[in-house]
Amino acid sequence: MSRKKRNNQLSKADLRIVGFDFIEFLEESERRSITDRTLLKDIYNKEFRDRDGVRDPNFSSVLFALRNCRKARITRSGHVYFNTSVRVQHDQWFRPRHRQHNQATPPLSNGSSPPPTSAQVPNPTSVPGPEDGVRARRKLSKDLLRRINTTEKSVFIADKGGVRVSSELQIEDGMIQLFVKKAEIHELKLFVENTGQAPVYFTYYSALHWIQYFILEDSRRVTRNNPLRLEPSEKYEVTLRFKAEQIGVYSATLAFEFKENTQPATHPFHIVRFIQAEYRSELAALLGPVEPFRPKRLETYEPAWCNIEEGNKPESSAQNLLEFVVSLDDYIRPSYISDLAEVLKGNRSSPKHQKQKSLLESDLSFHNYMDRFDLLLYLEEDQMCLDIKRYDKNDVSMVKDHKEKGLLVLELPGVSENRPSVLRGDHLLLTKSEEVKRSTVTKYKGYVHRVELDQVKLHFSRRLLDDFIDNMKFRVEFTLNRLPLRLQHRAVHMAVQHELRDVLFPVGSRDVTPASPPALRLFDRKLDNNHEQKTAVCHIVAGTSKPAPYLVFGPPGTGKTVTIVEAIKQVEKNIPGAFILACAPSNSAADQLCEKLITSEHVDAGKIYRVYASSRNPKDIPKVLTKNSNVKGDTIIFPCKEDLMSYKILVSTLVTAGRLVGGGFPVGHFSHIFVDEAGHAVEPETIISVAGLLNAKTGQLVLAGDPKQLGPILRSPFAIKYGLGLSLLERLMTQNELYQKGTTKYDSRYVTKLLQNYRSHPSILKIPNELFYDGELVPCADEIISRQYCMWEHLPKSGFPVIFHGVIGKDERESNSPSFFNTSEIDIMIDYLKKLLLTQAKKGIAKIAPKEIGIIAPYRKQVEKIRKAIKMHTELKSCLGIEEMKVGSVEEFQGQERKVIIVSTVRSDKKHIILDETFSIGFLKNEKRFNVAVTRAKSLLIMVGNPIILQTDANWGRFINYCIENGGYTGYDISNLEETEAVVERLLALNIHEETIVTQEHDITSCFSCLFGVSLE
Repeated sequence: MSRKKRNNQLSKADLRIVGFDFIEFLEESERRSITDRTLLKDIYNKEFRDRDGVRDPNFSSVLFALRNCRKARITRSGHVYFNTSVRVQHDQWFRPRHRQHNQATPPLSNGSSPPPTSAQVPNPTSVPGPEDGVRARRKLSKDLLRRINTTEKSVFIADKGGVRVSSELQIEDGMIQLFVKKAEIHELKLFVENTGQAPVYFTYYSALHWIQYFILEDSRRVTRNNPLRLEPSEKYEVTLRFKAEQIGVYSATLAFEFKENTQPATHPFHIVRFIQAEYRSELAALLGPVEPFRPKRLETYEPAWCNIEEGNKPESSAQNLLEFVVSLDDYIRPSYISDLAEVLKGNRSSPKHQKQKSLLESDLSFHNYMDRFDLLLYLEEDQMCLDIKRYDKNDVSMVKDHKEKGLLVLELPGVSENRPSVLRGDHLLLTKSEEVKRSTVTKYKGYVHRVELDQVKLHFSRRLLDDFIDNMKFRVEFTLNRLPLRLQHRAVHMAVQHELRDVLFPVGSRDVTPASPPALRLFDRKLDNNHEQKTAVCHIVAGTSKPAPYLVFGPPGTGKTVTIVEAIKQVEKNIPGAFILACAPSNSAADQLCEKLITSEHVDAGKIYRVYASSRNPKDIPKVLTKNSNVKGDTIIFPCKEDLMSYKILVSTLVTAGRLVGGGFPVGHFSHIFVDEAGHAVEPETIISVAGLLNAKTGQLVLAGDPKQLGPILRSPFAIKYGLGLSLLERLMTQNELYQKGTTKYDSRYVTKLLQNYRSHPSILKIPNELFYDGELVPCADEIISRQYCMWEHLPKSGFPVIFHGVIGKDERESNSPSFFNTSEIDIMIDYLKKLLLTQAKKGIAKIAPKEIGIIAPYRKQVEKIRKAIKMHTELKSCLGIEEMKVGSVEEFQGQERKVIIVSTVRSDKKHIILDETFSIGFLKNEKRFNVAVTRAKSLLIMVGNPIILQTDANWGRFINYCIENGGYTGYDISNLEETEAVVERLLALNIHEETIVTQEHDITSCFSCLFGVSLE
C-alpha cells in the first residue's frame, strides 16, 4: 500500500490520535521541549513511526491534523509548538492536565487512596510499547463508554447501595431530558439521597462526556478530599446549569461516586445519569413526533381458500394499432429464490444452491450474461415483493367517485411520490375487514383507472359495487407491476440470441493512432468554444467506436444533454438513411431530451415523435410535446408499426422501448440508439432499448451519463452486492480497457469526458471536482449568476458562497414510519429561508424567487416535516410562489439545478450509520449521494448537519474542513469539542488506582470491575 493511499484512508480523528501518541512519546522520552520541525520529523520517522507494526501516516499529515484542531502551532521560521492542554473537569473545577512525573502526589488528609493518575511513570530511557500511554487509555475509555451506553447500561443507571440519584424532572432509562426555548441560563436540580439504613459517603462526581454548555455546582464542593457523609433519609442537592446560543441537542453523561466508608480498601460504587438538553423553537416543538415510534407489524392471514373477483381494466384505445409480434414471457420467479436469499444472508447453508451462489460470485461475461442477470433480477423481485407488503393496510375505507360512476376512491397518502408506486392499469387486492380472518375469503381485484394526488380511483367487479356502501372497511394489499422486470428478462435473453457480444463486451486496439473525425458545422455555435463537446459530437457522427458503444462522460453542469441533442441533430443531417431512437430511464429525462429537439430550429419537428406508455397520465405531459406524441386528448394510443417507423427520431423511456421490440421493429431499423442519463438504469433496463433493435455490426449505441453520480435504485442487498446496481455505462468505464483513462486523458474514439462546468461558483465546485473528477473541471458559469450571493450579508465569510452550519440534533421517528427526521436542522433551514425570501435585496443581490431555491433531505420523513414547517410558518406560507419551491430527496434533484441549494443531512446518531450503509440511504458512506447534493447549486450552497457524525466519513470530513479553512463554517463550535483524551482522563479519575493501569487486554476487565462493581467475565 502506498504511503499516499494510507494517508487518504485515515480520518482526521485517526491522524489526531497518532499526533497525540507522538506528543506523548516526546514527553515520555523527555524531548517535549524540542520545537525544531526538521528535528521533530527526524524523531518521528526514525524512532516513532511504524514501531508497532502498523504503517503510520507521514509527519506532515499528522502535523496538519494537529494544527487544524489547534493542538499545534507552526511558525514561519519552522518551529512547532504543541498545545495539548485540554479542559478537564477534575473535582468539579477546570484546570490544565498535568502528567504525574512532573508533579508530586499530594498527601490525603482523610487517608483515602491517592489521586488517580493518567498512567504509570515510565522509565525515561525506555521506548513506550504499542499498548502504553494514550492508546492503552483510549482502549479502556472506548470499552467503558461502549458498555455504559449499550450492554451494561442497566447496571450503571440503577440506584444502588442505598443511594438514589433523582431529579426534579422525570427520569426514564437513566435519561433526564430538558427542553428550552430561549438562549438563557436554565437550572436543573439533581438530588442525591440516602435511602438506606446506614450512612454513606458521597465522594466524587464527574461528567464523562462534557461540553461547554453545562456547569455543575454543589454547596459543599464535594471531592475525594472533601467527601460528604449522608445520613439515612438525608438528601443533597447538585445544581446543573445549561445555556446554549445555538439550536440543537446537547448531552452529558454524569457519574456519581459513593463509598460505604472512608477506608482505603473500600471499593466505591457508581450511579450514572444521562442529561439531554434540547434548545428548540416553538415550531420545532410542534414538528416533533405525533406519537412514539412503533415499528409496523401488520398481521398476515393466509386463508385456506381464496376466491378472486376480477374488476375491469382501464379501457384500451381502439386505435392501438401496434400489434404484438414478439412474445413476452412471464418469467415467473423460481420457488428456490427465497431460500437462496436466506442462504446468502447466512441464515442457513444449502449445498443445492451452490450452483447459483457460484454464478453470482463469478465475473460477468457474455457466456453467463443471460443466466446471471436472470438470477439477479429474480433476487431483486423477491425483495420488491417483500417491501411492497409494507404498504398493506388494515381497516381502510373507500367512497364512491361522484364524478365517474362505477369507480371507488381510495385515499393513499404518498402515492403521488411513488410511496408506493401505483400506475394506471395496476391492480390492488381488497378483502372486507370482517372476512380477513376467515378460512375462506373473497379478494376483490381493483384495477387503477386514475391516480390523482393522494388518491387512486379503482374499478371492481359488479358484485362488490352492488354491495358497497360508503366508508366500508377493507384490508388493502398492494401488488407488484412485473412488466418492467419481464421486459428486462426478455432483453438479456435477446441480447444473447442476437449476438450483442461486441456491444456489451467490446474489444479493440488502443494502439492505433486515432483518426481525426470529419469537421462539422455545429448547429449550436456555443459548442465551437467547447473542445470536449465538439469532439464527442464529431466522433459519434463518424462512428469511430463501432461496434463498441460511444460514451459521453458528463460530470455535473457540463452540458451532457446539450451534447447528445447536438449529436442527434448532426446524425440526422449528415448520415443518409439514419433512424434514431433516443431514450432515458425516466419520463422527465425523456421529455427534456425531446423538448430540446423539438424546440430546435435545425430539425423538422414533424420528424420527431414522443412515444408514451399507456400508463402515463396525459395531464402530466408537457403541452409542447403533445402534438408530436401518441397522446390524443385524454388517451394514449399506439400507431401502427409502419407509421412509427416513418419518423426519423423516436423518443421514449427505456421500458417503453420494449413496446417497439414487441411490435416487431426490424433489427437494424435504428442506425443509432442514444441513452441519456444511462448511469441511472440497471444494465438489463438499458438493454431493453438495444436487444432486438440494434444491429451489432452496423449500429451505433451512445451512452451518456456520469458514473460518479447516483446509479439505479435497488431493493435487494444481494442484487446490489453481486452487480445489478452497476449500470452498463459504469461497467464499461470501470471494467473495459477501451474506456480507461490513459496517462493524461481518455481515448476520444470511445469516450469523451466533458470538462467545462456551466453551473456552479468555483467555491461550490472545488471539493467535488477534486474528489471525483481529478480536479479537471473548469468553472465556466455565468459570473452574474454564480457570484450573485458572494456579498450576501449572512455569509460567515464574504466572497465564499458556501456555508456549513453545524448543529447537534436528534434523529427521531414517529408512529410506524421507519423514516427519520431532525427538527433542529429544520429550525435552522427555516431561518435561512426567512433570510433569503423575506428580506429585501441588499448590496446588489436581487430578491430570489422560491422556485430558484431547492431543499434536499435524504429521508422522506424529513422532506415531509420541512414542507409542513413551511406551511406552518405565517410569513413563509404566504410568500408569492412558495408552492413552486421544491423540497425533495437527492434522487429527485439529480439532473436538476437551482440558484440556492439547502441540504439537511439529518443523521445525528452514529448507531444508525450501519443502517444507512446497508440500505444505501442517507449521505454517510455514499459518495455518489454526497456528490449529487453538493453539485446542484449555482450561486449558494448551505449544508446543515452534525459535524461530529459527518466527519466520520472521509468526503464529508474533507468538505467540512474546507469550509472551516475558508471561513464558511458556522453554528456548533467544534473547536470546543472535547477530545477523547479528556474523556479518558475523566474515566481514569473515577478511582482507577496505579495497580490497574491497562497494559494488556485482560486488564480492561479488572478496571471495569473496580469502576462499577460489575464483572465482565
